Amino acid sequence: MALRKMALALLAATIMAMPAAKPARAADSPAITGAFDVGPGGFQGNFNPLAATGGFTWLNLYFEPLVIYDGKLEKIEGALATRFEVSADRLSYSFTLADTKWHDGQPFTSADVKFTIETAKNGATGSVFAARLSAIQAIETPDAHTVVLKLSTPNAGLLDTLTQLMMLPQHALKDIPAETLAKNPWWSKTPVGTGPYKFSRYVTDQYVELAANDEYRGGKPVTGRIINRYFANTAAAVAALRAGEISFSYVEADDAASFKGNEAYRVIDGNSFVVNYLGFNQEAPLWKDLKVRQAVMHAINRDAIVQSLYGGAAKTANCGYVADRLQPAGLDPYAYDPEKAKQLLAEAGWDRINGDKPITLLTYYNTPQATNVLAAVQAMLSQVGINVVPRAVDTPTYNGTIYAQKPDWNQFPLVYAGLRNGPDPGGLNMGLNEKQIPPQGANFLRIRMPSVSGAFDAALNESDDAKQAERYQAVCKAMNADLPWATLWVANRYGVASSKLKNFVWLPAPGGGPYAAHPEKWAAE
Repeated sequence: MALRKMALALLAATIMAMPAAKPARAADSPAITGAFDVGPGGFQGNFNPLAATGGFTWLNLYFEPLVIYDGKLEKIEGALATRFEVSADRLSYSFTLADTKWHDGQPFTSADVKFTIETAKNGATGSVFAARLSAIQAIETPDAHTVVLKLSTPNAGLLDTLTQLMMLPQHALKDIPAETLAKNPWWSKTPVGTGPYKFSRYVTDQYVELAANDEYRGGKPVTGRIINRYFANTAAAVAALRAGEISFSYVEADDAASFKGNEAYRVIDGNSFVVNYLGFNQEAPLWKDLKVRQAVMHAINRDAIVQSLYGGAAKTANCGYVADRLQPAGLDPYAYDPEKAKQLLAEAGWDRINGDKPITLLTYYNTPQATNVLAAVQAMLSQVGINVVPRAVDTPTYNGTIYAQKPDWNQFPLVYAGLRNGPDPGGLNMGLNEKQIPPQGANFLRIRMPSVSGAFDAALNESDDAKQAERYQAVCKAMNADLPWATLWVANRYGVASSKLKNFVWLPAPGGGPYAAHPEKWAAE
């Protein structure tokens, strides 16, 4: 008994002598888990920002561009560039760089910027930026914190392009051959960026985890870990959201409505800045005659689909743009008229061209809403004698099909897809200009229309801001007349976040952004 009393006394003295427990560090707060790659723009397993056309909500947590859109998608501001200047003739762009470090401790310098841009200009790397950066003639680095880009011709969309170009570490990637860079395991195992979070680990097809970068120049992140869980579709993600397993997900319009009024969640909605379209593969002989493309437009009751399947939360498009300032007078509205569609097909000799043979309609949209939209499109086209068969695949399969070195045109004679039509209207150039045909850019439909390419070139080369809208009206007019696509609509998009998330910023931006979301301030209760 005496020994027991002595032991208890000793234990009590030891406890009293111990220092008080330290308050939990801010970075020890609960992890934030979300479905950041669900929905349009998501790209499961995509870790290479040079090849990314979506998924920037997630990539921008650990990689950063020189410049970025603000949190309202209204203006471009500095990111890794603390200051930037554009000459009056738009032939010179100067950037002053932030004093910061890569996640591995190496300094970020102008040499990294030069390396990144030169790598992105090289189509052999699998970069989607090659054609968009082609106007950059020289990259000057007078000191470690200054970069000057010299252009051969003005490029009004250059800053918009640079918002998506994530800076890469020269010291980590310079010895990897350009031809093998795209599929190098570095992207998914040991990537280093400059952002508020560091890459921690990737469990194949399940989740990616990031850890706080305590040395981040914007301040130590509030939350210690952010986790991106992968889901096969939005329905599975929404179920996890309702169950409290995740705190954020992209959702469909119907699901968004079901969350409204529930204080446990915050519904975020807005313009998607993405135009949806049926894309005509120009290598397929089916679409060579303009009358056939016109028939497709007249066969689809876009207004009915917008009202019944989008609940009115979309605006029909007669070119790539729906903003009033970018649409000239006199556009053909392509009113729903199945009889006119039949007449146009007869005049083009559709029975001889294809008749009722099935035509694959490839898409990466696999949501319930998209399935219903394509079923409606299929029925409407069938009514006039065009037999399309929708085929939905995951994004990697879709990209692998359309960007293959030797594509099988029969796998995607027609696509249902979307492309950013804002905030900068020059964003459409990458999918329509002849100069952007792969491997240079994203014109995977191999569109070769001088009227469209010429209109884009004139708009991008325009140095007078007052004339920009007029230039893009010419693009709209050319698209409306020559129909490289059957343009459909621009819809709203929705996200739902748990009310327990604080300072959380998400926008329905095309491809997920990027934009200044300040994830270092995100917190979870």
